[in-house]
Amino acid sequence: MVRTLGQKPYFTDRLTRQDTGHGFLLVAWQEEVAVGDVYVWLAPAEEPELRAHLPDVALITHLEVLPGRRNAGIGSELLRVAEELLAAFGHERVALGVGLDNRGAQRLYGRCGYAEWPHGKVATTEVVYHPDGTHELRPEVCRIMVKPLNQHQRPTPHQPSLTGSRCHHRNPRFPRNIDWS
Repeated sequence: MVRTLGQKPYFTDRLTRQDTGHGFLLVAWQEEVAVGDVYVWLAPAEEPELRAHLPDVALITHLEVLPGRRNAGIGSELLRVAEELLAAFGHERVALGVGLDNRGAQRLYGRCGYAEWPHGKVATTEVVYHPDGTHELRPEVCRIMVKPLNQHQRPTPHQPSLTGSRCHHRNPRFPRNIDWS
């Protein structure tokens, strides 16, 4: 995973958080190569506005796809799997923050059923992980987008998907492997 996606400090942090039950990491694979990932944050939101208006909401964070693999449905698939898992385990909605200048992501989320919340933009902090293991915090203003989840969705072992793609995560609260190859 780190070989193709890089960001070893990021993945180390997220897998540690996952092991303590604060979220789960999904990784999309094609032909044994990690091509994308998303982290679902289950801990209380860091931003007070989110805690006030969306208490206990799960947050989609750090959805990324390798540049050469974008616009092939991988990001949409990662999002769909995350949403299905959340719905299957009783979450009624999911939220995410998207940078004001990230029009492509805003379009993707809109196509996937997310709508901007009515409480305005939110000041957040982007954590940038560097290859040397250090990280920096950068202020970022985001649009918050929310989607209701269908409580009747249930993940199944095989779903139609990208040919040769699969998504894996590890968390005792969720199934070990989801494979669509």
